[in-house]
Amino acid sequence: MDRLAILGAGESGVGTAILAKKQGYDVFVSDMGSIKQKYKKSLDEYNIRWEEGHHTESEILSATEVVKSPGIPDTAPLVQALIKQDTPILSELEFAKRYSKGKTICITGSNGKTTTTSLIYYIMKKWGVDVGLAGNIGHSYALQVATNDHDWYVLEVSSFQLDNMFEFRADVAVLMNITPDHLDRYDFNMQNYVDSKMRIIQNQVPKDSFIYWSGDEYIDKELLKRQDGYSPKPTPSSRYAIMGNPTLQPFNDEDLSVMQQFPNPLLPGKHNLRNMMAAYYAALAALAKMELGAGQEEKMKEKLAQCLKDFPGVEHRLERVTEEDGVLWINDSKATNVDACRVALEAMSRPTVLIVGGKDKGNDYSTIAQLVKEKCSALVYLGVDNTKLHAAFDNLGIPTADTHSMKDCVEACRKLAKKGDVVLLSPCCASFDLFKNMEDRGEQFKTLAKQSK
Repeated sequence: MDRLAILGAGESGVGTAILAKKQGYDVFVSDMGSIKQKYKKSLDEYNIRWEEGHHTESEILSATEVVKSPGIPDTAPLVQALIKQDTPILSELEFAKRYSKGKTICITGSNGKTTTTSLIYYIMKKWGVDVGLAGNIGHSYALQVATNDHDWYVLEVSSFQLDNMFEFRADVAVLMNITPDHLDRYDFNMQNYVDSKMRIIQNQVPKDSFIYWSGDEYIDKELLKRQDGYSPKPTPSSRYAIMGNPTLQPFNDEDLSVMQQFPNPLLPGKHNLRNMMAAYYAALAALAKMELGAGQEEKMKEKLAQCLKDFPGVEHRLERVTEEDGVLWINDSKATNVDACRVALEAMSRPTVLIVGGKDKGNDYSTIAQLVKEKCSALVYLGVDNTKLHAAFDNLGIPTADTHSMKDCVEACRKLAKKGDVVLLSPCCASFDLFKNMEDRGEQFKTLAKQSK
């Protein structure tokens, strides 16, 4: 019997454990932290062995394969030991795809992937497709495969997940863009990060689709490099994957006029037009594979157009929270890198009190300094250590405030914001210095913003 060890007992890890158990594996789940009660209950129901607060190395190092949480870096000592003895380390998505009958639409990119993923899923559901939403969003892909496998899945895929996907193949792949992010996980080497993102096309064949924005700085160049035989070096826990040969479907900003016919006030800014365009093409590509019959194309496009207009938006992504005394509060907590903050600021049409800060990932704030100067009436720093932010922005001549909790941050914003301003939480950084996660940061912001003075 094959033995599967799983590192991390969150949504992804527990879903993988249940699928593996159903497939006849000897399963062991280990989490260095505390496991939530609901996940303990699920593991116990399936008679799956688990531990928390430590790792029993003998149990893990003797496994045939290991599935690790994407958040665990390759530098972790146990991962290093697994690499040294050449134990295959997989992502949840790689493992679950082995046992699913469903086709996949996979979306990655430094920014825009959650909105695009959610929009594609919305369209597919409205069309009546048997579809699941998973990856970095929704419920565990593995658990859905184990309990109610769907005909299609829309998967938001991070670079960390792609690093540990080797035989996985997307029927439709979407790459929104590649901008600096997570460089602390990639030896502060941009090419390493780019190589991980380009794994989205691995194993694809000509009947598969690759949809991407051709205005990106990297994607076209990387496709040409791969045609010339470039073979990127995998990350330490990764393995080589066959670069795919999909049907290419690029789009550029000249195509965005099509999307302007479907105005949606919850999707402001040019970047959201790109998200809409990618979703439109991805849904068309997927629906075309369903062989819906003659005369369906126009009906399909009409329904797609209506979905684009009706889409309710994504929580924590340019989410309108409240407007009080002429000040609009917007939650963009998902903006965990500099480029995400840039596109948020570009979408602002009113003077902006910008909240930035958190766990820095090797950010270069100089790339948005001029935009901050043009758009912002004030800056509020929110983090354990705001030193780098002071160095980047204090010389712009804009009022600033230094805060270390969301309560103090919102109070500072109320003092700095004037009638007609926007208060925008678009932090540029990860949330783990002060908050449980990005969602916790956004929820605290919304709760406090809605409270009366």
